Amino acid sequence: MLYRETGQFKSTYSADMGIFPLRQDRNALFVLLAFAFIGVPLLAHFHVWPFGSEYLLRAILLPFLILSMAAIGVNILIGYCGQISLGSGAFMAIGAYMAYKFGTGMPEIGLPPLPVLVSILLGGVCSALVGILFGIPSLRIKGLYLAVATLAAQFFFDWVFLRVAWFTNYAPSGSVSAPELNVFGWVVNEPLERYLLCLTFVTVFALIAKNLVRGNIGRQWMAIRDMDIAAELMGIRPFFAKLSAFAVSSFIVGVAGALWAFVYLGAWEPLAFSIDRSLQLLFMVIIGGLGSILGSFLGAGFILIVPIMLNLVPSELGVPLSTETISHLEFIIFGSLICFLLIKEPHGFARLVTLMKEKLRLWPFPY
Repeated sequence: MLYRETGQFKSTYSADMGIFPLRQDRNALFVLLAFAFIGVPLLAHFHVWPFGSEYLLRAILLPFLILSMAAIGVNILIGYCGQISLGSGAFMAIGAYMAYKFGTGMPEIGLPPLPVLVSILLGGVCSALVGILFGIPSLRIKGLYLAVATLAAQFFFDWVFLRVAWFTNYAPSGSVSAPELNVFGWVVNEPLERYLLCLTFVTVFALIAKNLVRGNIGRQWMAIRDMDIAAELMGIRPFFAKLSAFAVSSFIVGVAGALWAFVYLGAWEPLAFSIDRSLQLLFMVIIGGLGSILGSFLGAGFILIVPIMLNLVPSELGVPLSTETISHLEFIIFGSLICFLLIKEPHGFARLVTLMKEKLRLWPFPY
């Protein structure tokens, strides 16, 4: 067995390449998952504040989990492969509407309604196929021009889902209602049940993404991101690397879009996946940290918590703010923070967390 020695430390290559090579990270993840899967349901069952409130589950934890999953997909494309995209909202919409079509059946081709889980995953597959199609221009263009191409996809699908009635089973204005959430005979209705369903999806997809980015395909993405010409000279195929990044990213974003529609909203219209949603996901990735799975969760948490704090804190201080003022403050805070992070810490909150963990590992002897 090959060992690498550094001072008094000794490790193997397989240990270094583990999904969580540090014991502290493994222990922290185990505690976090145990609290999320067991602690939160128990606290909610016994109505322990604040977990006993449906507001926390329905309005905070559910959107946090789903948007974190969508941000992971966006981060794979932008943070790991370096391909700028402004069409994430469109791929969420594709996943949502195609999952709706699979869930309600397509009698014109003889397809009966499919189970909810199958419909959600097939919605992600359809999103991946469209992502590959719109990823083809990335072989010839990059940077701002690629961002404009993906922005065109956003506007195109906004128009499609609003005007093509087939996607909504001929419902007016593109407004549809999700079918019943029946998972192997378990009808998911309560906020806690919806939370556990989303948590399972997010945990599985986050682990899959973590494995992908540390493997061979992840190294190809990062080589293309850092210097595509040098990567090609090393034998990496830009065609495969870029399109695979678009496919994986669009699949995860599409599944997140189906969860957003089926589990969180229940009923929706195309405006739920507008350009604002794409920009929101982009802000999450930039603030949380480009090229970091953890950063996707940190960015989603920050984007969701700031508006809530802007509503609660001034009210508690006796200075209630209007909705318009809060909206303006959100833009000011997000814009200022993005500028600050791009200048001072381009890797976002994830880098700050990493530095903090390194200091804690060395404490109390940092030198």
